[in-house]
Amino acid sequence: MKWKKISVKTTAENEGLIADMLLEKGFEGVEVCDNKQLSAADVKKMFIDILPELDENDDTAFVNCYVDVDSDMDEKLALVKEGLDELSFFMDTDNVTVTVSETEDKDWMNNWKEFFKPFRIDDSIVVKPTWETSSEKKPGDIEILIDPGTAFGTGAHETTKLCILALKKYMKAGDKVLDLGCGSGILSVASMLLGAEGTVGTDIDPIAVSTSVENSGVNGIKAEIGENYTPGMSLFSEGNVINDSALRARLGLKFYDVVVANILADIIMPLSDVVADFMNDNSLFISSGILAVREKEVTDRLHSNGFEIVDVLRMGDWVSLVAKKA
Repeated sequence: MKWKKISVKTTAENEGLIADMLLEKGFEGVEVCDNKQLSAADVKKMFIDILPELDENDDTAFVNCYVDVDSDMDEKLALVKEGLDELSFFMDTDNVTVTVSETEDKDWMNNWKEFFKPFRIDDSIVVKPTWETSSEKKPGDIEILIDPGTAFGTGAHETTKLCILALKKYMKAGDKVLDLGCGSGILSVASMLLGAEGTVGTDIDPIAVSTSVENSGVNGIKAEIGENYTPGMSLFSEGNVINDSALRARLGLKFYDVVVANILADIIMPLSDVVADFMNDNSLFISSGILAVREKEVTDRLHSNGFEIVDVLRMGDWVSLVAKKA
């Protein structure tokens, strides 16, 4: 569907007043774009490792809103002008400009799929989108079919590749695997195709849970929503194991041979405080999503929680740590 975009150019100081005005005039979906950096509190809340590079000397801001392409634009622009005239008593509107443009008629939810093509993790593991007809698969290869939807995890990112390579290197046939932060379910699928007896996955996002069940199914793996480990299948459930001890107990204590978490450093560190609850004496904890610049920070936290680093895998700017209980 096409939309008309009304864009008000202003300053960061006045963006809030203009955004409130547009909402009061009946515009919906107001969007603010500026060069303000996220606060430390926002960074922590959103678990962001890399912040964008912004020109902090640029005070320009754009307040945008979208209306149906068939709307009476003269009427809509008159409302904006009326609102700006009212605001002129509280702010300088001399340099405020208003422009109108038309968005492209694109399927934004699915257009990214044209860039997601089959690719190799290594010489024997291939990842293929479910909608692709072509394949990189050769005789003897393991092929992982995946449709991440809006969940994290196509397998193309270095962090996911590192986890799959670590699973291939360290997981044994018949192992019980726990996938914390399952995303699209790709690590659970990889574990089952590599010979795991069964997997359990959790995520705080209910969409990730349902997506993981679907992706398991298209790979011929029996899967459903649940918590009680069952050999020969994958189970997925919603929850946060870091602050929910009851959930940890339901998933199984001292039970898993491999625990894998492809998240971010800021989550892996508190997760390392509790992950030993799931591990038997010979278990391995595979963590990824760690920027190289934060490797020491995560390693120190693992050591403080009684872990020994078994292996460090690197790819680009990212690190995966393989640890066991000391």
